[in-house]
Amino acid sequence: MTMSKIKIPVLLSALLLSPIPAFAVERIDPQQQVATIDYVVAVVNDDVITHNELEERVSTVVAQLKKQGTPLPEQGVLEKQILERMISDMLLAQYAKESGVRVDDTQLDVAITRIAQQNKFPTLAEFQAKLESEGVNVKKFRDEIRAEIVSTKLREREVESKLVISDSEVDNYLANKATMGLENEEYHLAHILVVVPEQASADKIQAARERADHAYAQLAGGADFAQVAAGTSDAKDALKGGDLGWRPTDRIPPLFMNELQTLKPGQNTAVLRSPSGFHILKLIDKRNGSAPVVITQTHARHILIKTSEIVTSAEAKKRILEIKQRIDDGASFADQAKRYSQDGSAQQGGDLDWLSPGQTVPEFEEELNKLKVGEIGMVETQFGWHLIQVLERRNTDVTEQQKRQQARASIASFKSEELYQDWLRQLRDRAFIEYRTNDEQK
Repeated sequence: MTMSKIKIPVLLSALLLSPIPAFAVERIDPQQQVATIDYVVAVVNDDVITHNELEERVSTVVAQLKKQGTPLPEQGVLEKQILERMISDMLLAQYAKESGVRVDDTQLDVAITRIAQQNKFPTLAEFQAKLESEGVNVKKFRDEIRAEIVSTKLREREVESKLVISDSEVDNYLANKATMGLENEEYHLAHILVVVPEQASADKIQAARERADHAYAQLAGGADFAQVAAGTSDAKDALKGGDLGWRPTDRIPPLFMNELQTLKPGQNTAVLRSPSGFHILKLIDKRNGSAPVVITQTHARHILIKTSEIVTSAEAKKRILEIKQRIDDGASFADQAKRYSQDGSAQQGGDLDWLSPGQTVPEFEEELNKLKVGEIGMVETQFGWHLIQVLERRNTDVTEQQKRQQARASIASFKSEELYQDWLRQLRDRAFIEYRTNDEQK
C-alpha cells in the first residue's frame, strides 16, 4: 500500500458536512536537503511563518497537485495562496489556544486509530510504522489531524451551535425546489471563491471583483478549471481543484441553481456575487437521484460524560464504567441518565428517539451498529465517553423525512458557511498580520 491509497477521513459533526481537506505529508529525502538561510515571510500576532516553512508546504502541495493530475498554477500565485492558508490556520490555532479548545493525546489516538482501521490496519502502532516506511513524518501527520479536529470543534462552537432553522424555512425551501422542478437531481460541481471581507471598502470589493474576472478570463481562454481554482480560490478546497463532489439540489443555493440549470456538463457560470464574495461554478456532471429511501433506524438512549480541560479522557471513562456497573447491578438506565448524563437528552432518560444512519458522529454510530437490541456498549467520541443502549430497530421508508432532513441540512450549510466566513474575516480583522520579504530583513 502506498500513501496515495491511505484514506484520511474528515472528522465532522454528523449533521453538517464540509469539503474534505487535503492533508499534507512530509517525505524526507536526504539527497534533496539543502542548507538555506531562513527568514520570516509573515508575522501573525505573536507568531511567525518562515520562508522554509512556506517552501516545505509548497513542495507538499505541488506533490499533491501532481498526484491528482492538476496542472500547476504559477509558482508565485501558488505561494501566495498557500501563505494565506497558513496564516488562516495559524489564526485558528491561536484562537483555539486562547479559548481553551484543545485535543489531548488520548483523543488524538482515538481519531487516528479510526483512520488506521479504515485503512485495514488492526493497530495504531502498525499504521504509524507503515507511515514511517512510506517516508511520512508521523509527528507532522499527528499535528495535522489534531489541527483538523480543533478546527472542527471551533466551527461547531462558534458557528454551527448557534444556527436556528425553522420549519417554515424548510417548507419554503422544498416548495421553491418543487416549483423549479429540481426535486430529484444531483450535481457534481467545482467552484472558485474570491472572498470579500466584511465591511470591505469599495477598493477592496473592486480588487476582489478583478481577481474573479481575471479567473473567468483565464477559463474563457481555455485554462484548466482545477488549475485556476488552485491559484485563485480562497475556499478550503482550492488545492483540490475546487471540487465539491456530488450535491443534491437541496445543498445548492438558489442563486447558483438559477445559473446551473442553463449549463451543460463541462461548462462554467459567469462570475456570481453572494454575501460571501464572488463565485465561479463549473458543472462537471449531473444525474437523477430519485429513489425510495428505506433505512434501518435504531431507537437508542445514552449517557454522556464530557471530556474537557478539567475532566480527562481517563477520568470520564472511569465515571462511565462506574455508571455501567450500577446499571449491570440493577439500577435504571433512565434514572442514571437523568442523574449523571451531560447531554441534552438527560431529562428524557438519555432517550435519543429513532436514529438514522449518518445522524451521529462516526464512532458513536459504529458502536451503535455493533449492539444487539437490549445490549449496552461504551465508546469515546470527540464529545467524551458514552454509554449506549439499543432499545429497538426497524426498517422504514423515510423518503419524505429524508427530503426535509436534507433541506434542513442544506439551509444549515448555506447559513453555516456564510457565518463561518464572516467569523474568519472578523478573526483576521482583529489580528496583527505583517508580510515581509527577504530584502527587508537584510
